[in-house]
Amino acid sequence: MPELPEVETIRRQLERIIVGKKIKSVEIIDFQKKIKPKNLSERLKDLKIERIDRRAKLLIIKLSSGENLLIHLKLTGQLIYQKIKKTNKFTHAIFNFTDGSRLLFNDMRKFGYLVLTDDGGLERVKKEYGVEPLSKEFSLTKFKQVLVNRPNQKIKQLLLDQKYIAGIGNIYSDEALFMAGILPLRPAKSLKEGEIKKLWQAIPAILKKSLKVGGTSSDTYVDAHGQIGGFVPHLKVYGREDEKCRRCGSLIKRIKIGGRSAHYCPRCQR
Repeated sequence: MPELPEVETIRRQLERIIVGKKIKSVEIIDFQKKIKPKNLSERLKDLKIERIDRRAKLLIIKLSSGENLLIHLKLTGQLIYQKIKKTNKFTHAIFNFTDGSRLLFNDMRKFGYLVLTDDGGLERVKKEYGVEPLSKEFSLTKFKQVLVNRPNQKIKQLLLDQKYIAGIGNIYSDEALFMAGILPLRPAKSLKEGEIKKLWQAIPAILKKSLKVGGTSSDTYVDAHGQIGGFVPHLKVYGREDEKCRRCGSLIKRIKIGGRSAHYCPRCQR
C-alpha cells in the first residue's frame, strides 16, 4: 500500500505537471462503485486544476469550481501521467486534459476511490486523521499523548492507527521500530522515556529517507511517471523475513499482529 512517502512523492510530481491544466473529459471504466457522485465525469468537465494537497495517504486535488477531488490509492492504486495513449486492464479512470496529456488511475484490486466534495466535506475527512509525522505539530509531547491514549495497545498497531498518526503503514512502522530498537509486540505503556524519544525521532527520519528516493516499490507502487521508488535496498526489516539482519546477522522474523504483518530483528529489538 502506498504510504506517506509514496503519496507525497506523487503529490509533488503532480503539483509540477498538472496544476494549471484544464480537464477536457473524464472516462470511468468499470469503477462506478468507487466514485462519488455518480455523475463525476460531468462535474469535472472543463474544470481547472488549482492545487494538489495531501492529508495522510489521501491526495486532494483543488479544482477551479472550489470543490476538491479526493483520491485514495488504498492497496494497489496508481496515478500515471502520460502524453501518449497507453492503458492497461487495470485502468479505471482517465483524466483527459485540453493539451492532449492525461492522468490514469490504475487499480488492480479496485479498493481505491475518487470522491468529489466541498470544503466542508474535506474538513470532515481531514479530522478523521491524526497528527502528520512530518509536521511541526508532531512534537515529543504530542507523541507521548498518543501513547498515553492507548497504553495497552501494541506499539506496531498504534503506529498504524490513522486516528493518531497519519500516513504510516506496514513498511515504515516496521522500519521505525527497528531504528528505535523496539519490538513491535510491546504495549505502548511499556516504552521507557529514552525509547519513546528514539521512536519519535525515528518516525520522521525514516519517512524523510524514503521520500528522498521516491518511496518504496515493494509491491505495485510506481510514481506519477511510472517509475519505481528507490527505497527497497535501504529496508532493514520489512519484507526481509528469514534474511540476515544487516546490523547483527540474526535472521529477520515475521509475525502477525492484529491481522497485519510485522518484521523485526529478535536481537536488535527489545
